[in-house]
Amino acid sequence: MVATTGTLYVVATPIGNLQDLTPRALEVLNSVNLIAAEDTRHSGRLLQHFGVQTPTTACHDHNERGKSLRLVERMLAGEDLALISDAGTPLISDPGFHLVRMAREAGVRVCPVPGACALIAGLSAAGLPSDRFAFEGFLPAKTHGRRQRIQELVAEQRTWMIYEAPHRLLECLEDLLDLLGSERQVVLARELTKTFETIKGAPLVELVQWVRADADQQRGECVLIIEGAAQSVDSDALDPAAERVLDILLTELPVKQAAALAAQITGLKKNRLYQLALQKTA
Repeated sequence: MVATTGTLYVVATPIGNLQDLTPRALEVLNSVNLIAAEDTRHSGRLLQHFGVQTPTTACHDHNERGKSLRLVERMLAGEDLALISDAGTPLISDPGFHLVRMAREAGVRVCPVPGACALIAGLSAAGLPSDRFAFEGFLPAKTHGRRQRIQELVAEQRTWMIYEAPHRLLECLEDLLDLLGSERQVVLARELTKTFETIKGAPLVELVQWVRADADQQRGECVLIIEGAAQSVDSDALDPAAERVLDILLTELPVKQAAALAAQITGLKKNRLYQLALQKTA
């Protein structure tokens, strides 16, 4: 008899409303040999609600590398496993990458079971362009790192999205206001699918004032969807000679210094050169 390997099912779970668990996901959770969960206590409540009695094991940021080998060995021996996170689609700013990669490298079939995902849910209701978009996950927690990353995204023309912890939401919005300007449109999608779901879009100056005035808006899970930078028109294109100066300086200097020196040499506005330099070094 030829031995067959098991399957790793990557299963999306609800982000709030329990009715968003798909029938297929429920069938998989009931049928596998083991469920690898980010937090077994948290997921236990979900499984208990649906009467799922499949055994669980913890697979999170702190143990995933070591745990993955043992889980892959079980699948190679023929067992089926399901991977779930605390909420939503695993691996989207959640653990699971190492397990999935190791399973694929070992020849184990990896099967996605799609469902809820906070970033896609937020984008679908934001009313901002969604034909092309970028997801940045969580920005750095410390102010300097967060502002540096936002500065790198100033010229991003696609709609871009981030997750943010509620206790840092206002500070993050204030940094966005300072670096992107008052008129940039941003949508706050908070507590999606839950009782106090809020989807609020406004120019940054208004959104900051609104969040600052209502402490309830600084609670729960938050997704921010940010309007991309306006595309430059052809008439605003740089003279090739000026762009060549910037290119040469970028080979020797950091972006900010290169843009400042290029502005002195060419007489063009530093901010314009800085945004082009960010695009070139992205």
